[in-house]
Amino acid sequence: MNTKTSSTRPARVFCIANQKGGVGKTTTAINLAAGLATHGRRVLLIDLDPQGNATMGSGIDKSTLQSTLYDVLIGDASIEQARVRSDAGGYDVLPANRELSGAEIDLVNMEARERQLKAAIGAVASQYDFVLIDCPPTLSLLTLNGLAAAHGVIIPMQCEYFALEGLSDLVNTIKRVHRNINEDLSFIGLLRVMFDPRMTLQQQVSAQLESHFGDKVFTTVIPRNVRLAEAPSYGLPGVVYDKASRGAQAYISFGAEMVKRVEAMD
Repeated sequence: MNTKTSSTRPARVFCIANQKGGVGKTTTAINLAAGLATHGRRVLLIDLDPQGNATMGSGIDKSTLQSTLYDVLIGDASIEQARVRSDAGGYDVLPANRELSGAEIDLVNMEARERQLKAAIGAVASQYDFVLIDCPPTLSLLTLNGLAAAHGVIIPMQCEYFALEGLSDLVNTIKRVHRNINEDLSFIGLLRVMFDPRMTLQQQVSAQLESHFGDKVFTTVIPRNVRLAEAPSYGLPGVVYDKASRGAQAYISFGAEMVKRVEAMD
């Protein structure tokens, strides 16, 4: 495990969330984890989606796991017992597979059911600088566990018209969770992904975002990049698969921007 760290405080916990599917959410989670690792930060990536894409994209075979996030949520394992190292990415993963879909039913009758993940993270928070949670695209009890555990939410989004419609719903969800469940939760910022500067509409939506959200829009922009799309099929973050690619370089820059933002929060 990488032991370099900038402070002795517990990890900052961030959800990568968007209620719209297919927006590069898992790609962002994997490559931000790897990008932060390249900057010498200790990172835990939590796969909160039963599809297990963040697990597979980190080079971990989800069919051979002894323990998963499911076991952690129902109290049968700790994060220390269930986590797996992504050797390629340089970070730890709390993995998931289809078994996680059953957690919704098992959690319903549990006391403080929306805070199970927060309690589990608390036991290992001192071992990491960043904990990243890849949320499913639905507002479920799993997503609620992620939001209840986090300090902030990063929203990856494409600069398209329909993406703007869903954005207001997600921001309102964050506000409700902040008000009712987790007063530490805040909206950290918007990450523009799959960006193609040749498309006028994307430029227009990007300008709208900057005008409306100001410094909540990350400076880094992730371009549409075939190397990022290819990487998961090799079980590698794009940052590792082709470090020289435009997409990988953008995520490394985003990692540096996140480090600066967190330092400014302290």
